[in-house]
Amino acid sequence: MTISNTYSSTIAAANASATANAASSNTATANSANTLASLAGNFNDFLSLLTTQLQNQDPTAPMDTNQFTSQLVQFTGVAEQINTNATLGQILTSAQTQQLGQASSLVGTQVSFTGGTLPLQNGAAQVNFQTPSAEPVQIAVVNSSGATVQTQTVNATAGANSWSWNGTDSNGTQLPDGAYTVAVTANGATVPFQSVGTVTGAEQVNQAVQLQFGNSMVPYSQVVSLK
Repeated sequence: MTISNTYSSTIAAANASATANAASSNTATANSANTLASLAGNFNDFLSLLTTQLQNQDPTAPMDTNQFTSQLVQFTGVAEQINTNATLGQILTSAQTQQLGQASSLVGTQVSFTGGTLPLQNGAAQVNFQTPSAEPVQIAVVNSSGATVQTQTVNATAGANSWSWNGTDSNGTQLPDGAYTVAVTANGATVPFQSVGTVTGAEQVNQAVQLQFGNSMVPYSQVVSLK
């Protein structure tokens, strides 16, 4: 029996578990605690095997101490990594909680954000964009099914421009409030733009804070300014 063969797979599994725990801030602390407890049990088994092997080794061919010294170093390294991941998970959770509090304070505030989502709220939506010179700009609004519901050409001026949408499609039919997608182009090239909406709520989804604009959801990280 060799300790190295018995516990190489244990250390590899612990390393993999430690890495996986670091990926999720909500579960990292609990998972790290479980992994650390499991590692401690394996370490006790390791010491028991080591003691037995030392007691029963051939005096004329003693064990190579480098073998189990290496194993001890690996166990220590994995334990430190697990503890570090648990600490990072706690820090990340705290930061997300703080960010959620900041996002919640924006409820009722009009903000501009990137990403292409255009929230239609109370039959109104707005896009802000900039062009280097006066030129025609094409704006297209697409619904959640991928169908283009409105297209308009705007004669933009050099600098800051704003386009408002009353929520009607190309036939003049009023569309329901909700999340739409908008694209702004000029001469076939994308024009940088920001959508504008009023924040109605905030929540944390998959470790990311999301702002609500009625039925629309936009990552908090996409907010660029307050109105």
